Amino acid sequence: MKQIKIFSLIISLSIIASITNAQSFKVPPYEKFKLPNGLTIYLMEQHDVPVINVSAVLPAGAIYDGDKAGLASLTATALKHGTKNYSKTKLDEELDFIGASVNTYASKESSGLSAKFASKDKEEVLAIIKDLLMEPTFDESEFDKEKQRLLVSLEQQKERPGSVIGSYFDKLLFGEHVYGNIIQGKISTVNPLTTTDLKNFYKENYRPDGSAISIVGDFSTKEMKGILTTLFSGWKKGTKAQSNLASKPINKPTENNVLLVNKEDAKETTFYIGAPGVSRNNTDYVAIEVVNTLFGGRFTSMLNDELRVNSGLTYGAGSRFNALKNGGSFLISTFTANKTTEPAIDKALEVLKKLHSNGIDEQSLTSAKNYVKGQFPPRYETSGQLASLMTQMFWYNFDESFINNFEKNVDGLNLDKAKEIIAKYFPKDKLQFVLIGKSAEIKKIAEKYGKVTEVQIKEEAKKGF
Repeated sequence: MKQIKIFSLIISLSIIASITNAQSFKVPPYEKFKLPNGLTIYLMEQHDVPVINVSAVLPAGAIYDGDKAGLASLTATALKHGTKNYSKTKLDEELDFIGASVNTYASKESSGLSAKFASKDKEEVLAIIKDLLMEPTFDESEFDKEKQRLLVSLEQQKERPGSVIGSYFDKLLFGEHVYGNIIQGKISTVNPLTTTDLKNFYKENYRPDGSAISIVGDFSTKEMKGILTTLFSGWKKGTKAQSNLASKPINKPTENNVLLVNKEDAKETTFYIGAPGVSRNNTDYVAIEVVNTLFGGRFTSMLNDELRVNSGLTYGAGSRFNALKNGGSFLISTFTANKTTEPAIDKALEVLKKLHSNGIDEQSLTSAKNYVKGQFPPRYETSGQLASLMTQMFWYNFDESFINNFEKNVDGLNLDKAKEIIAKYFPKDKLQFVLIGKSAEIKKIAEKYGKVTEVQIKEEAKKGF
């Protein structure tokens, strides 16, 4: 009994410490400036360890792929296939020798670069980063190998429903809007891509105007400002204004729809249930996060309790808001055995209905608020996380008040406001379902929830799925 009391005391003190950290956490001082070519730069000194982290964000995401799905992703990867001053082999050897890591990637809306290296190597690594962003050569032989690896990966993903269901869901929810674009692409769109496509995409979308670089770590701001100004001032602005394709209106669903993806050998049904969500800079974002934590955002959530703990229908269920710059999605996700597909979907819908009809109580809200506050500081503990935070602030157009007032905004959520959040942002109808499973066993079940469109996971349907 004494040991239990001691353990409980330790847990209680840990929770109190986490909340205290959330209350005291503020964005550390930083400097922000813009070069004449439009590149925004953030500098934050952190002298705890002799390390520097870099984060860059560029307006070159999959929303600009057009009918060449996968182009943004392959372009980002191919930045590291060689530059004007470094072959791929030399680039890899240089970074490996000094123990530096540099990664490039593309997301739905943007492309990015992240790097970590010793502060003593800053001039060498920053020169490499400048080459990657400004002078890639898109080596043809390296691209061919990368494309073949991607094609194999795309084929293999069809055996893992969890790897592809997100793309199916985005296409169902967003339709022809660019948020429906598939980041990794499809076999039919990746196959024809050439280095010419990459060069054209790079020329149109990799530009300093609309981009940002953040540097966090052990350096002198004055010195770093001079280094970056010298390196990046020669980066030429885009020749014409870039269209914000994602700002175009999204056609919201007018009824329930079901996309049934047939996987003949499936013994489980993987499913999403969702609806339109919110943009990242929504003024209610913090309140939405707290309520969703209670609904489906943690292990002890309403969804997981009902679908896993109480009914044993799945090993885990959750919900999340995927927030982008101009919109987003909300979804419930889980998987279950073929024979329990219907009760699992019904249970998920029942929990959503209860959220609207019963709301939440004071004790549950307090628990969710404490959980969110406790999870908050660890998101921004490292230099890499702080570097990413600043490029997120730039991209999603929010400032440090989101961080500095986070604890205050969480505590400001009361039951009345939570009720408004549920009614406004958590869907009640016009739900969109994606089910990946054996059609012969679940199609009749799928028809219960809305108009069904069926596609084959082994094929690429003409409708774009």
